[in-house]
Order: sequence, then C-alpha cells, then structure tokens
Amino acid sequence: MLIPAERQKKILNLIHQQGIMRIANLVDIMGVSHMTIRRDIQKLEEKGKVISVSGGVQLLERLISEPTRDDKSLLFHQQKAAIGLAAANLIPSNATIYLDAGTTTLEIAKHITEREDVLIITNDFGIVDFLIAHGRCDLIHTGGRVCKANRSSVGELSAQFLRNVSIDLAFISTSSWNLQGLTTPDEDKLPVKRAIVHSSQRNILVTDSSKYGKVATFLLYPLDTFDQIICDKALLINAQEKIVEMDIELLLV
Repeated sequence: MLIPAERQKKILNLIHQQGIMRIANLVDIMGVSHMTIRRDIQKLEEKGKVISVSGGVQLLERLISEPTRDDKSLLFHQQKAAIGLAAANLIPSNATIYLDAGTTTLEIAKHITEREDVLIITNDFGIVDFLIAHGRCDLIHTGGRVCKANRSSVGELSAQFLRNVSIDLAFISTSSWNLQGLTTPDEDKLPVKRAIVHSSQRNILVTDSSKYGKVATFLLYPLDTFDQIICDKALLINAQEKIVEMDIELLLV
C-alpha cells in the first residue's frame, strides 16, 4: 500500500502522461476509494500542480506569454462588464483606488465616470484615455517604462511611485491564477504588481473564470494576499469552495 505522498506522485505522473484523468480511472488504477483520490487531488491542487474539473483532474495550462491588449478586448466581454459593475459598487466615498492594467479594470472605470469624490491611480493608458474623455474624477498615472502590447507602464519606476502612495482599495487583474496564487510570464510586471499590494489597505482580484487553472513562470503572490475575489459564476465549484475555506470573500456575478 502506497503512502499518500507516493500515491500523489504516481497520480501526478499519470496526469502528466495523459494530460487529463477521470477520477473513476484513478480509483481503479490506484486501488483506493473515490474519497481517497479526491483528497489526493485536493492536496495536489493546493500545491498548484493540477486543477480539478467535473469528474476528473488535469494539468494546469501553462501561459507562455501575455495576450495583447487587443486580443484581451475581444474575449469574455459580458463577464468583464458584470465584474466591472460589481467592483464599482464596492468603492466607498472619497476613496483613493488603484485600477491595474487590463480590460476588466477598464470596465470598472466605465461605471465610475460620474464619481467626483474618487482619486484613481493606474498604470493603464487605456483607462487614462477613457477617463480623460469621460470621467469627472481626479486621475494619476504611475508613469514608467511603456509596455506597448499591453498599453501600460511596467518596471521599477512605476513600482517606485506606487510605494510612495497610500491606496484605500486596489483592483488587481491577472491572466493566470489558481489556488496557489497569481503568476505572470512577464518579469517586468513583478515590481508593479508587488508594490500595489503593499500600498493598498484592501486588495481585490477581478478576473473572469477563463483565467483560472493557468500558470506562468513568475509567482506574483499567494492567493490569500487578496481580501476579495470577484469572478463570474462559471468558476469551478471546487475552486469556489477552496476560496471560501481560505477565508477570502468571493463575489460571483
């Protein structure tokens, strides 16, 4: 009889070979109960090795490069709009907020154009352009080196600015996340992303469910860095349950 660590290693090897495995097949192969396999999968998922799907388990999808801003704008617009509205409703009076670069955070900006009491800090040129044309709020761009594909500022200069401000509420975007945390394939994003959470009193992840179960090279921070996650209702049930167990507020729209 294999001990749990040995069993989990064997399960992971099988998934690497097949890409995806049904739980029923793992029960037969390993000669243990359905519940035991589920516990093993849960341990592997908590370590960021796999992702649970309906009736089975599969490897995390590796993100090699960030999609461009133009590519992102074509995907999951309905979900992003709903997330943006829900996030906008959380902004208190007279707040200083941060809107991370991204098409989901742009949707937040669209719902606060009439707010005169909010100071918005962002590294996103698309958000700045939109709010210059349509917003009534005060606005600060972080500055820094320009990432043309994402239409945002990245690198140490942007991070240095963020370390010297006090933010009430930060809305943070991502292209890849799982129960272990947020990752990115772009090393230049590391200083900015990490500076945000240290300067903000409350950090909220805004992401559609298509980005869950993906992993990239650089770990930004663990998932429990966030006070709240706003996502769409298609997020996997197992992920929903684990997020709640981690004592992170989860708002599904």
